[in-house]
Amino acid sequence: MARNRLYDVLILDEIVFCVSKGLAELADVKKLIEQRYPTIEIVLTGRGATAKMMELADLVTEMKNVKHPFDAGQPARRGIEY
Repeated sequence: MARNRLYDVLILDEIVFCVSKGLAELADVKKLIEQRYPTIEIVLTGRGATAKMMELADLVTEMKNVKHPFDAGQPARRGIEY
């Protein structure tokens, strides 16, 4: 999938968390990044990125909650938070 130009963007949602908890292997993520088609952007999301994982990245962003419906006691909404 990432070796061929089938997509412009490949999003691995929560893969960082999975690697941090041992549910996925960093070596597999690294291999995917290194063997991807050169024009494919790969987006990795999740908490707990290690220094090694951040070294693989071209860009690292840390998001911080400023205001969210959770703060007012609203439960998670289907299609939004999960």
